[in-house]
Formats: sequence, structure tokens, C-alpha cells
Amino acid sequence: MGRVGLGGLSSYVLRRPASALVLALVALLLPHGHAAVAAPAARARATSQVEMTSWSTYADLKSGTRSGLKLGRGDVSIRKPRSRVVAGRSYDAGTWTSPWATPAFAATALIPSWEATTPGKSLVRVEVRGRAADGSTGTWDTVADWSRLNNRLPRTTYSGQADDLGRVSVDTWYATTSVAAWQVRVTLLRPRGSDLAVSLERVGAVASADAAAARPTSLPGPGAGTVLPVPTYSQMVHSGHYPQWGGGGEAWCSATSTAMVLAYYGIAPTPSGIAPGHVDAAVDHTARMVYDHGYDGTGNWAFNTAYAATLVTGDSYVTRMRDLREAEDYVAAGVPLVISIAFGRNQLTGAPISASSGHLLVVVGFEADGDVVVNDPAGATDADVRRVYDRAQLERIWIAASGGTAYVIRNS
Repeated sequence: MGRVGLGGLSSYVLRRPASALVLALVALLLPHGHAAVAAPAARARATSQVEMTSWSTYADLKSGTRSGLKLGRGDVSIRKPRSRVVAGRSYDAGTWTSPWATPAFAATALIPSWEATTPGKSLVRVEVRGRAADGSTGTWDTVADWSRLNNRLPRTTYSGQADDLGRVSVDTWYATTSVAAWQVRVTLLRPRGSDLAVSLERVGAVASADAAAARPTSLPGPGAGTVLPVPTYSQMVHSGHYPQWGGGGEAWCSATSTAMVLAYYGIAPTPSGIAPGHVDAAVDHTARMVYDHGYDGTGNWAFNTAYAATLVTGDSYVTRMRDLREAEDYVAAGVPLVISIAFGRNQLTGAPISASSGHLLVVVGFEADGDVVVNDPAGATDADVRRVYDRAQLERIWIAASGGTAYVIRNS
């Protein structure tokens, strides 16, 4: 990820690969800990190269390996911790390691996401590793140290670590060539001697390969004619706000999109550390809560969903989709999606900016003909945010830019 042009502005590149496992509406709710199952052949217009696997139920979490942790009905928490030093500070630590996940293809990228409770100065460390087809196993690569409150240690990612089988680029792990299996490991950390109730409720990753490959435009599906009443927030009215969290405006497309989805569910947390009088102060607050000090921006995909997970009663994660037809399943179920796009001049008719090397917006619905109704935070004011984009254009730039990456944030 890096700072890039946003139609004369500056934004953050949110690029990755993927294709996509197709989900029928019922598959949206299938149990975690199992890869999603492909939809019928009638929908299979391209080879599926995306597979989401996660662990959240008692059975899921029991299937992993625990060290210093106890298993609850829907979480793991510290029981008999071991001492660990991180950045010169002493912690009580416990670790949960997933079983090996084996996608149905040779994966070239992983995007992990998680749901954790991190009170006070506690945090979680998220790591991944891969295993090649010849059986060789890579080293553990640290993707992130994450906490909701950002106390003691800064919330951060660790780009680089290029060694045996892969490397980290902000929120994504890329294989050097490809891997046949992968694991995720989460370490729960709390200050030495404290009794903070840090816990892990869910963790997983979406594996992908060739996700950005071109494909035919999808046909309208179950979301046609549905528009969800998602409030409109403009990132641009925050220009110059809080340089320590990215400076607002052009840099806050992800935080603004996440804030809109939370507002749709009626979630408006009391802004913390925000000066009185800020318009749509929830956006400033969200930027603070998702800021990645390693990347120096608010566009970290997993940090946005991890923050949202602390507020919703459903699940919150990063995934990839094959096309807008799959996105329609979510909209039809009442779930707006945040998607990651990039586009050049004349590639997105009606956009409030002329081009962007990395941008996020909210898919809130579909017109009867399949065109996409969005809340585009790049609108100059809140009143300029609601837009309708051509289906073929939006689908093309979404798949090409990020392999169909989306935030799924649900409130049950």
C-alpha cells in the first residue's frame, strides 16, 4: 500500500488479487471453520479462485491448538499464561493456532481478519504462514499487532518479512510463488500480572489466486430494485482534520465508509478524543479507531472490520467476491458492503473524482436494471455522496483493482 493520486487528491492504494467462490444467500450464513461451497454450475462462469475459511464456534476453536488459553463457548481467553516480552514490555501471553486450511487451488495471497476483545492495554498479535505443495513450511510472519484502544503499543502492521514462502504488505500476505495450505496464529497479550479479559472470538482469512482476472459482466440478481437506507457521509468535509490519523479528506475513504455502515445499523459511538463541533464526528472517531501506525493510514482493511466487530452483534470480516451478483446476495439480505476500487479517467461515469489509484465506497443497493447504487464518500458534501454507477464499469474496476475485496459488516 502507498499514497497515490485520487483525481488530483491523495489516497491509499488498496490493491490485491482474487477471483471468488460464489455464495448463495444461504451460504452467507454457513458455519465458520469451513470453506464456503461453490454455487451451482449455472453461476460458475469462471474458475473459483477465492476461499474464505474462519473459526468462531466452540467446535471451530476447539479444533485449533491452545497454549495458555481456556476455551469458552464462543471464544478463547487467557488461563495459564506464559511470560512474553514485546517491544521491551512484559506481557502474560496465550496463543491459539488454527488447523491447516487447504484451499482447492494454489493460493497466492491471504487476507486475515479477526474479532477480538482487547480491554485496557491488552492486544492481539496476528501471524500467518504457508505450506508449499512439496511439504515445506514457511516461518511465521507477523501481520499485525491490534488493539481497540491503541494503548501501550501502537496498533500496527509489519510490511516486509520477505523470506521463505511469503511476505507481508500491510493487511495482506503474499506467497512468493503459491502455497497449498496456510495457518493463522493469534497471541493474546495483557500486561504482566493484570487480569484484563482479552479474548479472541473469531479469526480467519480469505485465500485467493488470480483474483483480478477479467471476466464477463454479471447479470442482475436478487438485489435488483433494493436500496438500503444507509446514511451519507462525505470524507471531504473532514479535510485537514487530525493529521495524526491521516489528515481527513482524501485519506479517509475507508473510515468514512465504515462509519456509514455502522450508522446504518444505528451505531454511533460517542466520539473519543474529538473536539466538539465537528460535522459527522463519527467519521473522525472511526479514523482514530482504525488508524494503522505501521502503514500510516486508515485504509487497512482488517483494522476497519476488527473495529466494527467491537460494535456490531453480528460478524465483521474482509473477504473477496467474484462479481456484483454475489454482492447482491448481501444487499438482498440487508447487508451493505464496503468495496475497494481503483480507476482511471473516463472509467467510472458520474464519479465525484476523475481518477483514483485506491478508493473505498459503500454498495447500498441496485436499480432494477442492475446498475449499482452507492454511497461514494468522495462526494464534496453529504448531499453529494449518493450515486448510481454503471454495473459493468464498477464491477470491472472493483475486480481489477482489488480482486473483489469487500468488508462484510453485519449486525444481528
